[in-house]
Amino acid sequence: MIIKRIFLIVLDSFGIGAEPDAGEFGDAATVNTLASVAASDKFNVPNMKKMGLFNIDGVTVGEKEKEPIASFARLQEMSKGKDTTIGHWEIAGVVSDTPLPTYPNGFPEDVIKQLESAFGRKVICNKPYSGTQVIQDYGREHMDTGALIVYTSADSVLQIAAHEDIVPVEQLYEYCRQARRIMTGEHSVGRIIARPFVGEYPNFERTPRRHDYSMEPPGDTILDLLKVAGNSVVSIGKINDIFAGRGISRHMSIEDNIDGMNKALAELERDFYGLCFVNLVDFDMKYGHRRDVDGYAAALSAFDQQLGEFLKNIKRNDVLIITADHGCDPKGAGTDHTREYVPMLIYGEGVRPGVNLGTRESFADIAATISKIIRIPYKTRGKSFWDEVKNG
Repeated sequence: MIIKRIFLIVLDSFGIGAEPDAGEFGDAATVNTLASVAASDKFNVPNMKKMGLFNIDGVTVGEKEKEPIASFARLQEMSKGKDTTIGHWEIAGVVSDTPLPTYPNGFPEDVIKQLESAFGRKVICNKPYSGTQVIQDYGREHMDTGALIVYTSADSVLQIAAHEDIVPVEQLYEYCRQARRIMTGEHSVGRIIARPFVGEYPNFERTPRRHDYSMEPPGDTILDLLKVAGNSVVSIGKINDIFAGRGISRHMSIEDNIDGMNKALAELERDFYGLCFVNLVDFDMKYGHRRDVDGYAAALSAFDQQLGEFLKNIKRNDVLIITADHGCDPKGAGTDHTREYVPMLIYGEGVRPGVNLGTRESFADIAATISKIIRIPYKTRGKSFWDEVKNG
């Protein structure tokens, strides 16, 4: 069977247990996003169960499916990181052997001076911070003075928050572009993120007009290779931002997970040949970082409902792959990502059901597998599992 389209859905931060080196990344050996959310009475994922989620090696929660309709694996991250950028790059075939820079004590004074000179505005905060808490603590000062709230996290990011009444969104985006030009060399953070918010104190709220300005991947990704070979690469959600627009044929922003899945469902009805790459960020942004166990569980349940519709409408020559980019255990210490294995479920008429692919050495096995399915040359990291699961 010739596979025409691959739908790759990333459940942002849906880890399934600590990797052996979790301690090197500041995480306890017990971090486990899946186990934490599965304990909630809001957790109900019959379709992922049917695909084999609970049959994956190392998963100790949930009831195993006797006859899974998908094949499945546990993926270990080879890259030196636990953030969105590095995770997605590795899924796409680029392994990062050197961690991106982080700033546990804030950005150096010379960097702040360069930013202030470029912006023509003062900078306040300059600390690792929760994105929702930072606008509560610094929002009033920002509105009184016009100073920009610049902050970071445990990840390689520089984030700029501004109220839309003080700084129009397009101007905030321009500040981020200026910051992207400044943050180079030793300060090449993975992402510059625009964080617009609205409202009045104490009821400030972040808006969906977030925008990420990422570094370009340091090597060719599967997206680049697919596009060069004449295939379509459709981006839904922040995929376009993560890859700095490279290798993307067409992209769509989303309001939330539900909107993202609705757009993915709509793509099932379009005629294209290639890859549809989807990121569902709510798990991470709204629930993981905020340590909201019930919210995370309810969001997974809502995704699973839409997944049921997706499975009903998938076409004969389609393949569906579901995975994640890192963990963000809502019961973990702090508010940051967690170094975890991620699940991989692969389904379609052209895929053998019930194959346990064990524990794979790299997220890049997905890129290698996509290259084998679409039949394009692939010389970067990762080992294809297509021959083990293809039907016929």
